[in-house]
Amino acid sequence: MTKTTHQINAQVRTILGSKVKQIKRQGLVPATVYGKGMESISIQFVGIELAKIFSETGESVLVELLLDGNKLPILFKNPQYHYLDGNLIHIDCYKVNLKEKITAEVPIELIGESQAVKDGNILIEVTDAVEVEALPADLPEKIEVDISTLLAIDDHITVGMLNIDKSKVEFKTNEDQIIVKIDAPRVEEEPVAAEETVAPGDVPATEQKAPEEGAATDEKKEEK
Repeated sequence: MTKTTHQINAQVRTILGSKVKQIKRQGLVPATVYGKGMESISIQFVGIELAKIFSETGESVLVELLLDGNKLPILFKNPQYHYLDGNLIHIDCYKVNLKEKITAEVPIELIGESQAVKDGNILIEVTDAVEVEALPADLPEKIEVDISTLLAIDDHITVGMLNIDKSKVEFKTNEDQIIVKIDAPRVEEEPVAAEETVAPGDVPATEQKAPEEGAATDEKKEEK
């Protein structure tokens, strides 16, 4: 499958510090480009463009950053979001060396349907990403996991069972790590009713014992 080339434009940012709020009001998102052998550069993106491409690439897909006529291969890192509206408010751009391997987390995408789930069992996704090492251009955008192979309780898929080109991509996550598994449906136990304690005053009058009449008569005789 041919990979899509992801590109995004950016401009050098001259507004720094607390004044950055000014560009945010204009729909721009501040960012920083950094990498081995280069000084960091403050830049800015058009917010709508950044949100769109970041939703497609995440932090594991190579992006071509177009900046002042230069093309820089980057990976997005450390996205920060507004605490109220959830919009991106800052992001880092890590410039990579295309000839050096890097590590990155690649998202897992579940595909297919499990017969075990259709039978009423529960699908448990233990992890939604794995760490791999590869040249930047060889990083997979995602790894698909076909759950149609899960047919019964305790069936599972581990990292080592994932389908990737191991001549180019090496798993850094332990290959015994379970990605997804089938569990039996949970059965809720009915609560056991506690025995009620009856207060003496709650006992019907007919069931309460009166003082023995004989004993009361004897006491009166002794008083005389």
